[in-house]
Amino acid sequence: MKISLFGYGNTNKAIAQTLKNCDIFDDSFKSESFDEYGNRLLPSHLFDPDSSDLEIITPGIPPHHPLAKSAKNLMSDYDYYYDRFAFSIWISGTNGKTTTTQMLKHLLKSKGAIAGGNIGKAVAKMDTKANIWILESSSFTLHYTNRAKPNIYILLPIESDHISWHGSFSEYESSKLKPLDNMQEGEMAIVPYKYRDYESDAFLVPYKDSHDLADFFDIDLSKIETKEPFLLDALLALGVSKALYDEIDYKLINSFRPDAHKLQEFKDSKNRLWVDDSKATNTTATIEALKRYKNTKIYIILGGDDKGADLKPLYDMLKTLDYKAFTIGSSSQKLAQNLPNSIVCSSLEKAVDLIDKEFKDGVGLLSPACASLDQFSSYKERGDDFKLHVNKI
Repeated sequence: MKISLFGYGNTNKAIAQTLKNCDIFDDSFKSESFDEYGNRLLPSHLFDPDSSDLEIITPGIPPHHPLAKSAKNLMSDYDYYYDRFAFSIWISGTNGKTTTTQMLKHLLKSKGAIAGGNIGKAVAKMDTKANIWILESSSFTLHYTNRAKPNIYILLPIESDHISWHGSFSEYESSKLKPLDNMQEGEMAIVPYKYRDYESDAFLVPYKDSHDLADFFDIDLSKIETKEPFLLDALLALGVSKALYDEIDYKLINSFRPDAHKLQEFKDSKNRLWVDDSKATNTTATIEALKRYKNTKIYIILGGDDKGADLKPLYDMLKTLDYKAFTIGSSSQKLAQNLPNSIVCSSLEKAVDLIDKEFKDGVGLLSPACASLDQFSSYKERGDDFKLHVNKI
């Protein structure tokens, strides 16, 4: 069988190391060459659908790309490797996927659980001897997945995001709901309340908020130290632990610490509060950050690649707050035009410098509501750059 790989990101690099002798097509390749595993590397325009039996696509390539449109037998890595899956728990939604995945791994590590997918190891390199696979699953992967399904599906709230990739919110939402279509009786899906009537053979656990989840799984909120927005993630993880093992380990969940760049508070040399929330790459995440600091003056850095998302909910939220916005990146002009109390900055460094000159009381908040790739290699680099400049004050 002749297998073609579309894209040469982490997902397909892991596959290439395993399969070898594949044809790999990527826009970054300018001429034919070979990688160290014997795979042929080819420019995208050289793909011939009649010379390929199967195409595995990296999640970053959108459906409107010529490779995706010309493929005859396109599938995700989830579909290709599905026959070797362990008992699997998939986690998706707009915000909180990574934290929920990490929390659940933290709770179930002693049960032989490992995590991968959109974080950690690619599916191609997951240990088939592990008892449980916890897979953070992006809408990109789910869009191309037609055969594979989870045994348990955790769906966090779906908000506007990745519209430029999917083409519309409806398509984005459909990708997130897709796993429910193949799930079977005896399997469980925890879903936002608006999807309570979605047709699926899985047992649906609909929730409106954290209190709903606590009530359903009989979890004592007073024993959990985590605050929103991470509280919802903790309750979803605890709910799965309760469903599988009838266990609610409050001590263990309270020992979990979120990654850097997620509402990470620190002080500068003048003892002023700053917050690195660079992971907030969409409006919903930024709105959650604003809720946390709504009772104080907020100096907020916004901007980057808005991915075609609707920013109006963010504008409406800011209208109710005491704020000043400092906009950066490709959406800086657009944001400033819609936010009367704002200033356009050429760089993150300039934004920090301008805040420093005005900052007396309140909080200096990097919560961009946008992706970082227009100016940085990742949200992590953006967050590190932010802290670097603040620490120079």
